[in-house]
This record gives sequence, C-alpha cells and structure tokens, in this order.
Amino acid sequence: MKNIVILGSTGSIGINTLKVIKAFPDRFKVIGLSANENVDLLMEQIKYFKPQTVAVMNPEKAKILKSKISNKHLKIYNNLDGLIKLATLPQANLIVVALVGSVGLLPTLEAIKNNKDIALANKETLVMAGKIIMSEAKKHKVNIIPIDSEHSAILQCLKTEKLDKVKKIILTASGGPFYKKSMKNLKKVTLNATLKHPTWNMGKKITIDSATLMNKGFEVIEAHYLFGLPMEKIEVIIHPESIVHSMVEYVDGSILAQLSKTDMKIPIQYALTYPERLNSNLDKYFNLADIKNLTFIKPDFKKFLCLEYSYTAGNIGGTMPAVLNAANEIAVRAFLHKKIKFLDIPRIIKKVMDKHKFVVNPSLDKIIEADKWARIEADKDIVL
Repeated sequence: MKNIVILGSTGSIGINTLKVIKAFPDRFKVIGLSANENVDLLMEQIKYFKPQTVAVMNPEKAKILKSKISNKHLKIYNNLDGLIKLATLPQANLIVVALVGSVGLLPTLEAIKNNKDIALANKETLVMAGKIIMSEAKKHKVNIIPIDSEHSAILQCLKTEKLDKVKKIILTASGGPFYKKSMKNLKKVTLNATLKHPTWNMGKKITIDSATLMNKGFEVIEAHYLFGLPMEKIEVIIHPESIVHSMVEYVDGSILAQLSKTDMKIPIQYALTYPERLNSNLDKYFNLADIKNLTFIKPDFKKFLCLEYSYTAGNIGGTMPAVLNAANEIAVRAFLHKKIKFLDIPRIIKKVMDKHKFVVNPSLDKIIEADKWARIEADKDIVL
C-alpha cells in the first residue's frame, strides 16, 4: 500500500489523480489533500477518501472548512506552511505536486529533503530552481516522476537507453487554439477564445500558457533538468492531433515515440505505479485505425515569442528562468482579468527579462528574491 499526498487535489490533475487512486483501492491510500479555496469539492474528497490531514491555502476558506467538518481528528492547516506540513507527513511515500504556479517550489523541495518520492505536475518548480531540485533529489535518492504527458513519454522512451546515445528530444505541442492564426489576427483574440483548447481540458492558467506556447517553453526547461540534456538537444514541434506525446531521436537515426489518447489519467497512473504498469480502467482504449492523419509542423518563433524567450532563459540559466516564470504569471493573471491583451503577455515578459541582472549560480533565497522582483516589475507595466 502506497500512502499518497496530493497537493492541489481540486484542480484538473488532482481530480484525475483521485480517479486513478479510486480504481486501485488495494494499491493506494490518500493520507493528505490540499486545495486553494474550493472547500466544497475538498469536503467531498475528504468524505470519500478519508485523509488524516488537509490544507487550504486561503486562511478564511480553511476556517469555513473547519466549521463544516465533524471529524475532530482531521488536521486542517492553511497557507504555505500547511502545504509544507502535508508534503512532509512522515507516513507519506509519494507526494503528487499538482499545484499551479511558484507556490509548488518550497513544498516540493521540503518533500525531497524528507525523502519523499515526487510525482511532479508543477512546471514552475523545475523552471525556477531545476538545478537545486535535481541536486537535492540525487542527494536524498528521491525519484522525481513527471506527470506531464510529454515528459512521461520521454521517460518511457528513454527507459533502457543511455543519454550519450540520444541525438535529441522532440517535445510535441498541440499548438493551442491559435497556431494557424497570423500575427494580425493574434492582436484581436479574446480571453474566451484563448480558453478554448482544442484537445486538452486544463485549468485557465495552463490553457493560456498553451495558447502562447509558454507551456511548451516551460517543458523545454523542465526536460533539460529532468533528463540532463542541453537545451540545444530539445526540440519543439507542433502536433495538433496530440496523439504522439513526445519522441526521442537516437544517434543511429531511430526515433522512439509514445502514443496514447488525450487522457491525463494515463501518465498519472504511470507516475503513481512507476516503474510498474497496471491495467487501466479507461472508458475507451486507443485505436490506431481511428487515426486519419498525424501532422507535424515547425513552430513559428516570431509568432510565439514566449517559446523563444523560454529557450533564451533556459540557455542563460541562473535566476533568469525564475524571472521568466514570475513575469508570465503576472501577465497571464492580468490577461485573465482583461487588463491586457493577448500579445501583451510576451511583451511584458521580454521587458522584465531585459531589465534583470541575473545571478549565475543562485541560492534558493536569490531565486525567491528574483521571483519577487520580477513580479513587481511586471505589475508596473499593467494598466489598471
């Protein structure tokens, strides 16, 4: 029996993780759950899975939860300290980090320091502090198993191979809703149009990142740290069907690819059971005969500047990826509140990156300092 903690149990990844766990009651036990502020859904999860500890980021919502819970033995924490308490529960074997944003960094790091294996769906953790995270994981002999379908695909394609035999990694991107649009049309896109992803059902922030291709840029930086390959060996290609989740090209010209239907329960289950494979309870299995075409298109870096800036930040390293992430979070939040336009997102990011005096080998404190600085700088450019 594997004891599981899910940080971010009310989001898309968290909900799908609980669906997988529900299918294997003899394999997994949920001992900790967290939410940002969706206490109604969290209460339903508590009732079914009966965790011993929960955390709610919003302190006021945590008070509401306490007033509604009759189980006096359930420990309820709040804020970032609550997430860290969950991530370091002594009984936990695996921490699923399904948080969105930089809030995932410290709980993940503390979990690693407490010898917990990590199932990682939080991109920002590795983007901000990949070198520190991977160093601590190696030191504490902790597995970091990616949940993202792309990195899960790479992990599976690399399983029996050595890195010196890899020519390059090929990350596939759906292209989001706008990969066919011209720059002129991108100036006019609305928030509603941006939130309509053609193949995946995700949270709002990640959906916008997918539309700008920032999501893919983050994945390039993640892959760099997860698999120990230089940035120049990581390529992005647009694949609208989202059937091939990523590929690895080897020095002999062979390309290995992982294919599956667009269902996040597949990579989640693999992360939970790694290195085993279990029978899946999918509603419908993948059928190759149903596929009419597989399309692959080079991304337009001039149109999707966020992808270009991600490669720039990844190559510079140090504190620059943290600045990239922080500026993006502020810009995306502003776009969600209709304070800026779609193309203002990369404009703000570039402006903040250009002003940043990066630190080459930063401590965690320096990374957090750069993150805070970038948020302030990005906010200055947003019209209230």
